[in-house]
Amino acid sequence: MIAKTKGIKDTKNLTSRLPAIRFTKPEYLYIATSNARCAKADLYIKEGDHVDSCQVIGMRHGPFFEQPIHATCSGTFVGLEKHYHRNGKLTDFIKIKNDFKDTLDKSCFIRTPEEIASLTKEDMTQILKDCALVGLGGSSFPTYVKFQTDKPINMILINGIECEPYITADHRLMLEFPYRIMEGIKYVMQAFKCKHAKICIKSKYKDIKEVYTQVIKEYEGSGIELCCVGNFYPQGWEVEMIKSATGIQLKPGELPSNRGIINFNVSTIVGLYKAIKYNMPVIKRDITVTGDGIMFPKNFRVRVGTSIRDLIPLCGGYKNPDKEKVFILGGPMMGMAVPSDDCIITKTVTSIIVLDKTDYQEEPCVRCGSCVLSCPVHLEPVQIMNAVKTLDKERIKKLNPLRCIECGLCTYSCTSKINVTDYVRRAKLFAKL
Repeated sequence: MIAKTKGIKDTKNLTSRLPAIRFTKPEYLYIATSNARCAKADLYIKEGDHVDSCQVIGMRHGPFFEQPIHATCSGTFVGLEKHYHRNGKLTDFIKIKNDFKDTLDKSCFIRTPEEIASLTKEDMTQILKDCALVGLGGSSFPTYVKFQTDKPINMILINGIECEPYITADHRLMLEFPYRIMEGIKYVMQAFKCKHAKICIKSKYKDIKEVYTQVIKEYEGSGIELCCVGNFYPQGWEVEMIKSATGIQLKPGELPSNRGIINFNVSTIVGLYKAIKYNMPVIKRDITVTGDGIMFPKNFRVRVGTSIRDLIPLCGGYKNPDKEKVFILGGPMMGMAVPSDDCIITKTVTSIIVLDKTDYQEEPCVRCGSCVLSCPVHLEPVQIMNAVKTLDKERIKKLNPLRCIECGLCTYSCTSKINVTDYVRRAKLFAKL
């Protein structure tokens, strides 16, 4: 019997109990000149120049915003090199030779509690813009743009759900830095003059629940509470999280701010805390390196710009090194596969999953309907696939593929092992023409 797919294989036990190992001093760091939202960039440095950690070394240009590029260590600009970006493309990266002094740029300083208390929403918006903070759960959407809403906000939601398989970077961050998360939430509440905030986690995360039950007691009267939501996938999708946490069902394409809600990933909140408290951009982040293709899966806290090739040996190297590997940046459901381990950790890389390559035989669609039943946005993935195969652009647009959140459930549930998600991604490109 075909049924809706909500449960997916849980592989978090490989790393969920492992503390993050600090690896913050690689010999070279690599900073992308462009990303998925900013195709062009200007560099402010030339080869041989010395740079300080957190120094602005360039500016990315997007369609409606600009984004400063920061050095993530102090050292010497060596030149540009091409490596794989999390978008799956070869990209120019700024190569910096680490001098291991970690000299901070003069723009970094500690704000006193009194100075922070005096900051307005407009002040914080400018700070987040200058620090180039983006959604660190993978969206890479500029955080300062969220702060520019003129809608009254009466509920702040913090997404600690991390519902993709394998990834436990946010899980460890929540266990190891609860006070940074709490302070970051307080800053957001101050900015929006909001009295209510919920930290959303899956009900099965008992260890996180124990920690925050105790920590929240120290913030009595703050309006911050813990909210345990469902254990299904994709519970971490903002529409599902908002529905579970507040009972509010967003309409397709509706912004949460229209309902008085604003939400942030937990890693983004920690980045916000560092920006407001220390005027620092994100130069470090937690990631998970895992999968059946490496010897010992682990969690790491690394510099943004670290090469994956520096981390694999720390995991004991590859298991079955003679077998061809598959490398996925991000989660296995929504991440991007890259053809080699020559890839770099950018701000929004949550994990690198290394798998032994397995060849699957794709079978003809049997019209079982599993992809339709499993789609959280109620699309007809198989109809979209057929329209792509016949290049029927009008039909593609009518099927509304732009609503797809690329959760991967249509591929995961397919009884014929068809990569349906890939067809829907292609349909989204046609729909934009």
